[in-house]
Amino acid sequence: MLDRLRSPLERAYLRYLHRRVETVPTHVAVIQDGNRRYARERGGDAPDGHRAGADTTERVLDWCADLGVSELTLYAFSTENFERPDEELEPLFDLLEAKLLEFADADRVHDQGVQVRAIGDVDRLPLRVREAVDYAEERTAENDRFTLNVALAYGGRTELLDAAHSVAREVAEGDLEPDDVDVETVERRLYDRPIRDVDLIVRTGGDERTSNFLPWHANGNEAAVYFCTPYWPEFSEVDFMRAIRTYQAREASWRRARAERAAALVRAVAEVELAEARRVARRLRGRLPRSDLDAVAEELPEGGAVSEPAPTATGTAVDGADGESEPAG
Repeated sequence: MLDRLRSPLERAYLRYLHRRVETVPTHVAVIQDGNRRYARERGGDAPDGHRAGADTTERVLDWCADLGVSELTLYAFSTENFERPDEELEPLFDLLEAKLLEFADADRVHDQGVQVRAIGDVDRLPLRVREAVDYAEERTAENDRFTLNVALAYGGRTELLDAAHSVAREVAEGDLEPDDVDVETVERRLYDRPIRDVDLIVRTGGDERTSNFLPWHANGNEAAVYFCTPYWPEFSEVDFMRAIRTYQAREASWRRARAERAAALVRAVAEVELAEARRVARRLRGRLPRSDLDAVAEELPEGGAVSEPAPTATGTAVDGADGESEPAG
């Protein structure tokens, strides 16, 4: 009975979540964690979990297309993954090769205008995977509505270190002046980088860390982060929409903070300008006829009216700061 009710409830909840979407991230990055644990808990091997995770990847692409996300980066294979045993790596390489070839020829990929790009130290991968990467990139090169980055043999610190080495080498050789090194200088030396900064990172599997993933494009942009407990093969559209809501809440918080900072700046500027206007008005007292004083008062904000000079024995007092006559009192 409970299972029969769950599906209608989930559909209703999904409709509710979709109605609540006001802002959509441009670039979503996903750390697909939990494939091996998913397989082990079901009595299978790691390759079984990776194959189940590949099905989730295809569904996420559809969800992104439905919402209007423009770019998706998947952490498919990290530099640390090379340390896994060969009996796990070889089936994983087989799966990467097969999925890249399959994806490159899929009608829906071309219907959705998906362009596939690999980022990472791809040269470390087996030849068959590199050839599949080349094929997928060439087949989808003309598509321009959605960008899918597949992070393969990727490590964020290695990427930044390689960029730093490249900059240092050019400076040492005299091809680059140290004062000319800026953000663009570094970005040009990163891997075939994402087109856009990352707005939202999603990590499945229960761990709350970003694991050396896109430090320049995510941390530099202060991306929103959504951690969830389902393993990647179990990741559902409801989980995805909750991630979108996390991004939306962060954006709303930023908008409030920006509005508060802008209001504080306006108040600060207004206070400075009002203080300056009052200072000038004080210096004009006693020099202008009453009609002109009234005209100045009308230009001042509320509370900034020019008061009549108080009568004194001499009518003026000497301002000690600049030596000009000023009404006493």
